[in-house]
Amino acid sequence: MADKSPGELRGSLSATGLRFGIVVSRFNSFITERLLAGAQEALSQAGAAASQIEIVRVPGSFELPIAAKKMGASGKYDAIVCLGCIIRGDTSHYDYVCSESARGIQLAQLDTGVPMIFCVLTCDTLEQAIDRAGAKSGNKGFDAGLAAVEMATLARKLAGTKPRQETRKRAKRRGR
Repeated sequence: MADKSPGELRGSLSATGLRFGIVVSRFNSFITERLLAGAQEALSQAGAAASQIEIVRVPGSFELPIAAKKMGASGKYDAIVCLGCIIRGDTSHYDYVCSESARGIQLAQLDTGVPMIFCVLTCDTLEQAIDRAGAKSGNKGFDAGLAAVEMATLARKLAGTKPRQETRKRAKRRGR
């Protein structure tokens, strides 16, 4: 990564003191569970404990935006990762679900001000989805987890706030 220019703001990859929501579609769970594992791994590597992550499951990708919006409006999360997988079929249903889930997630983040990471695979074949969920093309869920940390820290910098500090009680329970 290139050096930061004077006056340039960037997010960091430290999840310390941040809370994350993950909303995941159950449809095509063979793929979405892999994306979920990747997102959790990325958040963990960035320093997020399991207690800093909440997972919400919805029936399909079309339902991701409403759950993400309600999560964002709750004020409990610094960023939300939206995970889904839409595989083209024989009808135009694919086109509607793809465009409306993307549009809905974008509107949800604009309405709430909470960064929402769009990780809805839109694939022509099952093979393409498998490739993007941990095979040839890496795990896009992992990439989304890192993006959530970066955007959460950037949003805090832009707002002029700092991540919440862990309470001593919680730190003691963890043995720190």
